[in-house]
Amino acid sequence: MAENNTQNKAKLVSETRRRFEAEYVTDKSDKYDSRDIERLQQDDNWVENYLIWRHNVVDETLKMIDESFQWRKEFSVNDLNESSIPRWLLEIGGIYLHGYDKEGNKLFWIRVKYHIKDQKTIMDKKKLIAFWLERYAKRENGKPLTVMFDLSETGLNSIDMDFVRFIINCFKVYYPKYLSKIVIFDMPWIMNAAFKIVKSWLGPEAVSLLKFTSKNEIQDYVSAEYLPPHMGGTDPFKYSYPPLVDDDFQTPLCENGPITSEDETSSKEDIETDGKEALERVSNEEQTAILKKITPTEPTSKTDENEKVDSKVKAFKKPLSVFKGPLLHISPAEELYFGSAESGEKKTLIVLTNVTKNMVAFKVKTTAPEKYRVKPSNSSCDPGASVDIVVSPHGGLTVSAQDRFLIMAAEMEQSLSSGPTELAQFWKEVPRDKVMEHRLRCHNIESSKPNTLMLKDNISSLSDKAREDLYLQFANFRCETDCSPP
Repeated sequence: MAENNTQNKAKLVSETRRRFEAEYVTDKSDKYDSRDIERLQQDDNWVENYLIWRHNVVDETLKMIDESFQWRKEFSVNDLNESSIPRWLLEIGGIYLHGYDKEGNKLFWIRVKYHIKDQKTIMDKKKLIAFWLERYAKRENGKPLTVMFDLSETGLNSIDMDFVRFIINCFKVYYPKYLSKIVIFDMPWIMNAAFKIVKSWLGPEAVSLLKFTSKNEIQDYVSAEYLPPHMGGTDPFKYSYPPLVDDDFQTPLCENGPITSEDETSSKEDIETDGKEALERVSNEEQTAILKKITPTEPTSKTDENEKVDSKVKAFKKPLSVFKGPLLHISPAEELYFGSAESGEKKTLIVLTNVTKNMVAFKVKTTAPEKYRVKPSNSSCDPGASVDIVVSPHGGLTVSAQDRFLIMAAEMEQSLSSGPTELAQFWKEVPRDKVMEHRLRCHNIESSKPNTLMLKDNISSLSDKAREDLYLQFANFRCETDCSPP
């Protein structure tokens, strides 16, 4: 079934590309930015986003791409940067990205009280919306956003239906599949009629994405740690510019240093045990489907206890799904899985593999630096070699779906040393456009002994790559069990 779906997707993507080139681009290429046409031919995920939003109807998808591409050229979206936006508009803090909702979706804040309806500045404000959305889309391709319409302290002079409609169109046409929901906070009663119009713009399918809230309901969608005090939250964040508000990635605890063999071995055995118990509760049919995806390692005749431990370590290190970047291959590709048990949070592993002919420097950062220990978090990787990074929750703090990890990597010249001092200087001097970045989400497995129904439900809600990560992780544990001597 999965194979058929993949084949059907590939056919639809191919047909969309072929027909767009033949029916829209030929003799009309000046309508579009050539960079968008090139990307359409190379980025499968981009094409799939348009197809999904148009229910895989190619004719409708082509119309949507045409409208989207014309808009992208009109707004020069590919060339938007900070200098494209008036400084005062960036300083006022009316539109920015910060924090996550309870599902782990990035929050896109629109503080309506800072918006004054003015035809002279409306185009700049639209460009600011486009700037933030494009910046996010390039970093988090296809991952949804939650729009936070903060209407507190809003007066009639801030109501601009043209601007609201532009924002709606951004998600309906220009950035398909990026909208998780629109949370509207503290809407004045006088605006009820206006938002009836907004509902008609969204269409019947998207109306359910509107969430009207006050202080009593807002925490149904966003936890207090990412809400400002006027919403009943505890987030100490204060907007300021410069610099540009970003993902707030910071250096985690215990940047570097060796991992003691006892600590490393115990963490690997803990996760292995959790995986075995979880897999044993999956139905026989599911086990068969999972194990078909991998080739089990051959049984060995090892009897020495130390060799058993080595075998366990190898199983733990076995790559899951892989993000193939130009400098590093990163496993897992999308999500880090943390298990919990009576003894506390469990550790997880990130495997980096250098695919270049030179040494690659890397750094690991997180949005929750107080929660995690990362070893190593700032080091280098030799050509063709792999580095294992152990990530562990700290001090009994709970893993959250809002937490993110950022892997940064840059190729080093062969003549450079990789000591701590040299690495620090290297990161100060390396050009931004030479740095590869990849982001990982966190996924907390609530119980070390999930029942079959819980596991099915959790798996069905994950993306294809994330589901593959979990399947392979459990399958690796089963293979290790089957292949280890009694």
